[in-house]
Amino acid sequence: MADNSNPGNFANRPKEEVQAAGQKGGNTGGFGNMDPDKQKEVASQGGQASSGSFEPGSDKAKEAGRKGGATS
Repeated sequence: MADNSNPGNFANRPKEEVQAAGQKGGNTGGFGNMDPDKQKEVASQGGQASSGSFEPGSDKAKEAGRKGGATS
């Protein structure tokens, strides 16, 4: 095992566990696997259904917008 203890890193998991995960295949959830009508319904909302992180127009939102794309 590697020195990194991150459980999300497959290098830190037993070989048998990694092989079992690989045999399951790809992700079976998410937008791509929705019914096409449901996809249209969600997409038509244009992000309005998102709970978001900020109140629109708030100082925090403005600050985050200014920082957008900037490197730290």
